[in-house]
Amino acid sequence: MPHAPPLGDLLRRYAAGSALTCEPVDQGLLNRGYRLRTTSGHYFLKHHFDPETADPAALERRHRATQRLAGLGVPVAPPLAGRDGRTVAVVGGHTYALHPWIDGRHRHGGQLTTGQCTRLGALLGAVHAGLERVMPPKGRTAPATSPHPVRSADPAETFALIDDLLARVRRHRPADSFDELAHHRLLERRALLERHADRRPPRGGSVGWVHGDFHPFNLLYRGDAPAAIVDWDRLGVQPRGEEAVRAAAIFFVRPDGTLDLTKARAYARAYRRAAQATPSQLAAAVHRVWWERLNDFWMLRWHYERGDTRADPQFPAASALAVWWTREYDAVCDAFVE
Repeated sequence: MPHAPPLGDLLRRYAAGSALTCEPVDQGLLNRGYRLRTTSGHYFLKHHFDPETADPAALERRHRATQRLAGLGVPVAPPLAGRDGRTVAVVGGHTYALHPWIDGRHRHGGQLTTGQCTRLGALLGAVHAGLERVMPPKGRTAPATSPHPVRSADPAETFALIDDLLARVRRHRPADSFDELAHHRLLERRALLERHADRRPPRGGSVGWVHGDFHPFNLLYRGDAPAAIVDWDRLGVQPRGEEAVRAAAIFFVRPDGTLDLTKARAYARAYRRAAQATPSQLAAAVHRVWWERLNDFWMLRWHYERGDTRADPQFPAASALAVWWTREYDAVCDAFVE
């Protein structure tokens, strides 16, 4: 098994029995995960090797946050503590954490009823409200005039990126259907940006603690109910409304690149109630995430710059969404603020 973790040493540190089976369950770009069966139970072993998220002290802080959220009734899977009381183990220069195994499955928005979408919005609102209670005061919501933690995309830079990607598409041989769609979407997006370049979002906006990566693959369901929110590696201070909108754009996008606005509306209403978010905050978040999508080409960069095709199946819907969202901007905004 590639990158096999040092199971003997790790399990002794956690008093978790002896290993019986160890199966990779996540071959993600940033970190690796394993389903582990031992003589004392089933576990999820996470190997943190992304330099941006693998610092042991930072991991311990994130682990304490999930433990506090669990105390508030938020469905999470906090890591187990080792014999030394720590939730992070560093072995051979590598960083690991051991979690209980959660039986469950991922569910996309198309698999959720309207009532379940309401519950999903309330869940994310409870996460944001709970983080506001359990995290240090310095991370709590800042004034609306505070600098936005992430600069909005500069259309001049995006135009340069589009030109570079178009050149890469034209050089690709033999040309295929993906190249054809990429070429079409790049030209289309350039025209949209030329038309809407004056709508770049300003700096500023209220911020608070967020999960940082809330989407269907980081939420496990058992039956019809959420069983655990996982992968808290991106926990940080960001605009909370933007996480809500960004998650909806992933959960509720249809294969044709449109959003299910009925489900998004139910989700957003519940989120606003649970997080005590105002319609104006959600309207600003919709605008900023729309702009983000209009300038975003990460899937094409993976394909043409890295030769990584794992995101290719998502590209047709994701690329169509930016176009549809621009055309139906008012309807999307209404769904989040009504």
